[in-house]
Amino acid sequence: MAQPAQQLNSSFYGLGIAPKILEVLDRMKFTVPTPIQHKAIPIAAEGKDIIGIAQTGTGKTLAFAIPIIQRLSQKKGRCLVLVPTRELAVQVDETFQKLAPLFGMRSTVLIGGASMHLQIQALRKSPRILIATPGRLVDHISQRTILLADVNILVLDEADRMLDMGFLPQIEQVLKYIPKDRQTMLFSATIPAEIIKIGTAHMKLPINIEVAPSGTTVERVIQELFIVKKDSKRQLLAKLLAQYHGSVLLFSRTKIGAAKITRFLRGLGYKAAEIHSNRTLGQRREALEGFKIGRYRILVATDIAARGIDVSGIELVINYDLPEDSENYVHRIGRTARAGCEGRAISFATPDQRDDIKNIERIIRTALPVSSHPEMPEERFITTQGMPEGYRGRNERYGKYHHRNRPFGSRFQRPKR
Repeated sequence: MAQPAQQLNSSFYGLGIAPKILEVLDRMKFTVPTPIQHKAIPIAAEGKDIIGIAQTGTGKTLAFAIPIIQRLSQKKGRCLVLVPTRELAVQVDETFQKLAPLFGMRSTVLIGGASMHLQIQALRKSPRILIATPGRLVDHISQRTILLADVNILVLDEADRMLDMGFLPQIEQVLKYIPKDRQTMLFSATIPAEIIKIGTAHMKLPINIEVAPSGTTVERVIQELFIVKKDSKRQLLAKLLAQYHGSVLLFSRTKIGAAKITRFLRGLGYKAAEIHSNRTLGQRREALEGFKIGRYRILVATDIAARGIDVSGIELVINYDLPEDSENYVHRIGRTARAGCEGRAISFATPDQRDDIKNIERIIRTALPVSSHPEMPEERFITTQGMPEGYRGRNERYGKYHHRNRPFGSRFQRPKR
């Protein structure tokens, strides 16, 4: 039966999706497509190249999974989805697993830390969908346990990370084994112009789908900034955690830092787990699953968890350390306020990190509101000259001398020396 015109615009009907898939979406209670899904699905289903930019938590995985399943059901070939982290690979596979069996398709995850032997066995079953991290995929290519000559759909999820200098050499190596006559799709919340330039060199007339400008943060997240000395961070953290009662995702810049913070939190009596590249795949899975089901209230992570990790109901994201790459701020705080829910993101900055905050504010195109805790000393940013922000020194606007923000000039007596 034909759907009413109004319903067509606000549902998955009318996007050219196969009835089998629509039935699954109904069972999953997915009734209204997100903006990126509404725009990307019809274009991707036509086989066109796409650069998709949308905030985190807006359903980008489903935006490419639906058209991929549909296209593979109609033609020969395989799809390769490349992602930056093991956790994201598993999560992307979970989305495909909801749709692929409908059409008799298999998917396989190829990630480091997992059994190479089991992955080889899975590849012998000719999966139509390959989800991989670049390093492990290169291992399979080197050992000739995989052929990519029939890959006709390529997806780079978290494309800005996949095309930066860390992953780019591996990506370029993989591209040598994939036919140039393929559909290529890039998706992320942040794709700088230089990354788009690299990406489009490997694409055919890509269509830009920009639901929100690159760097746009999730809509319902409340952001706060605390300026705090490095040796006072733990004290402030303890006070803030006492104010909130929900689940907390805390980001550390380093693996060693994450381990130390986890021990500190456990010493305070909190159930906390850590996730970073020094942990085994099994330990990382246990930590993430434990966090999802509430076994752990706090998950301490490096930027390995900044992208694509979908855990519902995270009340608070704490940037205990600011990210090394300012664009990761957008991905980090996108772990809360997902799927229309509210959330909060609190960042700690030391007095000498004024420039780091300015870089973040330039990306998100808004100023971070500075908060202070009544039981903590109030700090200010130090300028490049080593003086508190707002301090005016000699030879500045008000003349030769300045003392405690009071101008001296022709109308004021000079201070005694």
